Parts: sequence; structure tokens; C-alpha cells
Amino acid sequence: MIRVGIIGCGRISDLHAQAYLEHPEAVITAVCDPVAENRDTRGAAWGVAGQARHADYRDLLARDDVDMVEILVPHHLHAQVALDAMDAGKHVSLQKPMSTSLADADAMIARAAERDVVFKVFENFVFYPPVQRAKELVEAGEIGEIRGIRLKSNPGWSPTAWEVPAAASAWRIDPEQCGGGPLVFDDGHHKFAIAWHFLGLADRVHAFIGNSYDGLIDAPSLVSWTHPDGAVGSLEVVHSPELKLDTVHYAQDDRVEITGTKGVIWVTRGHGRMLDVAPVVLHRDGVTTGYDDMPTGWETSFVRSGRHFVDALLNGTPPALTGEQGREVLAFALAAQESARTGRAATPVPAGR
Repeated sequence: MIRVGIIGCGRISDLHAQAYLEHPEAVITAVCDPVAENRDTRGAAWGVAGQARHADYRDLLARDDVDMVEILVPHHLHAQVALDAMDAGKHVSLQKPMSTSLADADAMIARAAERDVVFKVFENFVFYPPVQRAKELVEAGEIGEIRGIRLKSNPGWSPTAWEVPAAASAWRIDPEQCGGGPLVFDDGHHKFAIAWHFLGLADRVHAFIGNSYDGLIDAPSLVSWTHPDGAVGSLEVVHSPELKLDTVHYAQDDRVEITGTKGVIWVTRGHGRMLDVAPVVLHRDGVTTGYDDMPTGWETSFVRSGRHFVDALLNGTPPALTGEQGREVLAFALAAQESARTGRAATPVPAGR
């Protein structure tokens, strides 16, 4: 049985916790949040005893009934909390992006090795069933060799979207705490992770990152890149405040187009559902085929990612993303930030440099 401590009981923790609540060999034994309402409300919902609900994460780390921690705190706090958890001998699942700097990322990777603990960077989109199906089709050779990937991120509004506390939105628009903007750096990690998942680390990134609503929204934005094998990619982020979306999570939707030498695959949804078509569409040999035999709720990606980490701990297999893999995605995202600042193409910094 893997005993889980959750550090940070904000809005997103509801999705993270579900993975452990549904796993037969996992149990949430402790929670931590400086806001009493958060830790008590979530702790009660997850069956955590009152004495195991902490205001200070160090009290949770001192417990001997916690094997691993799920760290869900603002980005600028990631490194210190993770390092302390590793020093306490806990396995770590750290919410993306793993940090705001490569130096912090390298320090966490090194510390995990020193303390002999398993370190996972939590990225749910590579576990999203439509993305997983697209990956299966690519690996089966359905579109040949990938030559390009295009990703579109489109926030709007929705009467059914979940309520995000003001405090959670506030730190995401503060570059000192977030590491960048809420759309290109924070949510953008999902998109850079998808590109990395299919094509590996880019070798050249060029970005225009917009600025709207008095600097609160980093859109409209356009990021483009190349890969060592010559493949290309792009991410377009457009905020459409009057665009009504069908979602029960964030008021946003995402689309992916993967083009190969003999076919094209589309993933037509992400956070929500904009297009009334199959979640995965394949075109090859003049024939278009839709695939809809899979879950499409965004929450499924969180459950699969969390369950994967529990299974990795139980089986002694590597998690996804490993610290090293998470660092590559972070280098990708930071290169986009650098390019936007300098107006020049940037190269993601590989490990060891």
C-alpha cells in the first residue's frame, strides 16, 4: 500500500486526489495547506483524520505514515518543498512545471539520486486518452514519419466551468511566482510536453508572446520550433473572452494536428469540447477515420497519471515524466520565454550545460 501525502489542497487537488482514491493499493494519509478551509474540506472528503491535516508541510514530511508526496504549490515554491521532501526520504510527484529555473531542476534531479527516492514531474496531458490513442497510431506507422505538429490553445468562457479561487489566479499572473505567463508558461507546459512526447526536445525555438489586459494575459502568442531531424512545430495561444465553451473544468479547449509523411492525425479536444467530431481523427490513403472509443473527460488524464506513479512505485519501474524528462520540457518552455524577451531564436539548454 502506497501512503500518500498531498501538499497543497487548492482547486486542482480534487483531480489529483481522485487517482489515489480509486487505486486499490494507495491511500491518502495526510494533507497540508496553509488555508484551514482547504485542508479541512479536502481532508474530510478524502477520509484524512483531523490530526493528519497540517498547515506546515514540514509537519507532514515528518510523518512516518507517508511514503510519497504530491506537491501542488505555486511554481516558485516547488524546488524547496521537493528538496525537503526528498531529504525526508519521501518519493515525490511534483506538479508541472517542475520549477522556474533549470538550476532548480538540476538540483532536484541530483537530490533525488542522492536520497534514492523516485522523482516524477506530474504532466497529465501525455496521459489524456485521445493523446494516448494518437501516440498508438503514430507508433503503428499510420501516418509515417512525423514532419510537423501544430497545437492550438483557446481560452474562452463557460457557464459550466469550475470556479477558480481568486488566490489561485493571482499567483499565476505574477511572473515572479509563476515563472512566466498563465497561458504560455503555466498551461503551455502541457503543449510543450505533447510536442516533446511525439518528437523529443526541440533544438531551436522562436516565440512571440503577447500582452493583453494590462499584462494579465500572455496572449495572443505564437511559438514555433524545429527538431534535430528537421520536423517543425508550433503553438498558437489566443484568448477569446466571448467564445462559449463546453467544459466542466477550465474554460479552455485545445487541438493538436500531427502531420506525417503519409497521413494526418487530429486530437480535437482537451480541457473541454469545442468540435462535435470524434476526439481523434486519422486521415491516410484518402480515407478519414474517427475514433471515439475512449474516455474524453480531462479528469481521466489526472487519474491515469497518478495511477501510473503508484504502479511505478509498486513495480520498481520509471515514472513518466522522470525528473530528467520534466527538465527537457522545462528547457523547451524556458527557451520560448527567452526568445520572446530577446526577439531571437533560443536553444533549449540540455542537461549538463
